[in-house]
Amino acid sequence: MKENRSKTGSRILLAAGSIMCLWVGAALTSALSSVGWSVSELAGQYMVAIGMVKPLHTLVDYYTHIKGIEYLLCVAFFVAFPVFFKYVNKAPATVKVSK
Repeated sequence: MKENRSKTGSRILLAAGSIMCLWVGAALTSALSSVGWSVSELAGQYMVAIGMVKPLHTLVDYYTHIKGIEYLLCVAFFVAFPVFFKYVNKAPATVKVSK
């Protein structure tokens, strides 16, 4: 009896998963066909829709965006360079050689 219930539960989960996969495939196919089968265009529209990327309408918007990226790169460099400098200039390990 217990095996019967677990097989029934597995079949229900498999059916639900299959239906969801078909729905996702249909939605993706529909979305790709609406943008001319361009995956990058679809990804760009998705990122704009969720607010991950904001459209830049003016030169000031673009310049502000570039300056923000520049400041992040500077901070990353100021963190990474001392670590790299320490790694390059560490004293070599002494190794004893025996005959």
